[in-house]
Order: sequence, then structure tokens, then C-alpha cells
Amino acid sequence: MVGPLLPLRDENPTSSPPHITRLIIIVNVIVFIFVWLPSYLPINFPPFWASISPEEVVRKYGMIPENIMNGERLYTLFTSMFLHGGIIHLAGNMLYLSIFGDNIEDTFGRVRYVLFYFLCGTAASLTHMLTTVDPSIPTIGASGAISGVLGAYLILYPRARILTVVFYVWISFVRIPAIFFLGFWFILQWLYILLDTGGGIAYWAHIGGFVAGMVLAPILRRRKPRYS
Repeated sequence: MVGPLLPLRDENPTSSPPHITRLIIIVNVIVFIFVWLPSYLPINFPPFWASISPEEVVRKYGMIPENIMNGERLYTLFTSMFLHGGIIHLAGNMLYLSIFGDNIEDTFGRVRYVLFYFLCGTAASLTHMLTTVDPSIPTIGASGAISGVLGAYLILYPRARILTVVFYVWISFVRIPAIFFLGFWFILQWLYILLDTGGGIAYWAHIGGFVAGMVLAPILRRRKPRYS
């Protein structure tokens, strides 16, 4: 989720602590550490831990489209949302979730927010299944579910300001309305597809999750959002 615009925070306070958003971030970080730490640090780990291969974990718990199409390993629709392919992949996703997830959790309530998060992640996976050219390749990451969070934020808080680092010739810090920041992000996903710059990234999953978030936002919101 890293691009020419890097969000730092939003100017949109919440009325309650984002416990579920924090929990999702913690679980993602713990899973990443468990899977990848032996590969990053050249020290002796307990045998059961050192023997874990990240590639094996991805093959077992990543979402493989052809398996889902055959009704097999349906649990991977869930487990794949907590696996990441590298520290940049994890950090980018968790940054976006921490910035935008708290307000969606605040507006939906915790139970509806959990339902929303996994519905968007599932919608993203199904979109990827319908568009992938190689259904045998496993897909991992929380990007689809988090894209749903972005889609909901665009609908519920279009005027909220996002403090953003802009990388263009020089680095600048600007406050961008969410409707422009997230609209630009959404357009970028289409451009990446049209320019065929996939690089192993499931951009169609981002689009599917984002659209699901936009559709579900007015249905699942618990109360009318506050505008900053």
C-alpha cells in the first residue's frame, strides 16, 4: 500500500479507543514475527520454530484460488489475511489500518466492524479469484480487507484531512481531504492494472475490497458519522 502519497495520520478524532483495530494489528505483527523472524535473525531458534519455512506457511495458509474454486481449504480465506510477504508489506498495511480503521470501528461498533473487515477481505479474495491469470499462486496479505476500510472511510468521512508525505521531486507535507487522497489511491490501483505493473501485487483484490467497503459502509454504520 506504499505509493507516492504516504499518510501519517488523519485529523478525525474518535469517541472510543480502537481496540479491535489494535488487536488486528497486534495479531498481524505476531504472526509475521513467528513466520519470518528465523529468516531475519541468524541466531539459534528452538527446533520447532527454526524448522518453519515461510514458503511452506504461505502454501498452507495462503489463499490459492483454484483450491477455493474446488471448495477446498476455505479456511485460507481467513488465514491469508494475517500473512505478509515482507516487512514493507506488513508495515504499509498496518500503517493504513491504524490511520483509517479507528474511525470505521468507532462508527460501526466493534462487532459490526469485525464482520465488515472480514467481509471486505473475502470480497477482495473473490475478486482476485475471478481476475487472476494463474489460480495456482497463493495470495496473502491484509490489503483487501484494509482496502475495504479505505472505501468505507471515503463514504463516511470524505472531508476529513489526511496529513500526507508527498514524494514528487522533493518531499513535502500536506493536508489532503480524504476524498482526494483515497480517490487518488483508488485510481492508482486501476492505473497499475492498465499499465500491467503487477509485480506480484493483487491490485484487483484492492479494488474488490474497496468497492465492498463503499457498499457496506452505509449498511453497517451504527450511527451517523461526525465530520471534522
